[in-house]
Amino acid sequence: MKNPKHILGLDVGEKRIGVALANSDLKLTKLLDTLDYQDDKFWENLKSIVVQNHIDEIVLGLPRGLEGQETEQTKFVRSFAESLQKRLTLPFYWQDEALTSVRSHEILGKSGKPYKKSDVDAISASLILSDYLDNRGAEE
Repeated sequence: MKNPKHILGLDVGEKRIGVALANSDLKLTKLLDTLDYQDDKFWENLKSIVVQNHIDEIVLGLPRGLEGQETEQTKFVRSFAESLQKRLTLPFYWQDEALTSVRSHEILGKSGKPYKKSDVDAISASLILSDYLDNRGAEE
């Protein structure tokens, strides 16, 4: 029996990074926060989340165009991943993030309450992580 892993999911944007957590055994995600990527303490804050939550691996949403092509946002996220690898010595995995923002808007819209872009980012991170866990289960 494998030990459960604590997984961090990130929805990377140029202004905000949506953050979610999951346990590999439970396959349930938890919205955590949205971090301001332009904050001077961004990397310090992210590292603190990793340490406090005993993170074993990180999942990054990989944005692509509607036909699967690389976009400017794809390049930005790949560059972010390089910075992440230099700062944290954890394995990380890509997860296609197709339509996660659309799904997030639908989820938030159903609540009937006003919401902010940061809410969309946090839910998107959770959806990315959930998709990763679903796909990983199919591979194991």
